Amino acid sequence: QVQLVESGGGLVQAGGSLRLSCAASGRIFSSHATGWFRQAPGPEREFVATISWSGGITNYADSVKELFTISRDNAKNTVYLQMKSLKPEDTAVYYCARELHPQGKISSEDYDYDYWGQGTQVTVSS
Repeated sequence: QVQLVESGGGLVQAGGSLRLSCAASGRIFSSHATGWFRQAPGPEREFVATISWSGGITNYADSVKELFTISRDNAKNTVYLQMKSLKPEDTAVYYCARELHPQGKISSEDYDYDYWGQGTQVTVSS
């Protein structure tokens, strides 16, 4: 079993920054890619960013490229999402998730992830 706990969300004004953290415990985490997804009110969960198990490969949704940075510290079993120049449309619950296969590909599809955190709310006011 893997437990993922997100933190760092909150209320911020447009143009501000936040850093989200995803702390993992339990079974092996550092050998898996990790992704961030978000869900605004509505049925669709949106891919945000993902990072390979080693941290050497990253991928971002077009909407957050150059604005968000994903990173990881495997010694701390933690993945981060640094967000800058936030916009009201970034308002959502942000989730981190562990990719299914050890040392596997990075993926932007939520069905490739098996363990999910409970989410952290990010609200950007205009």
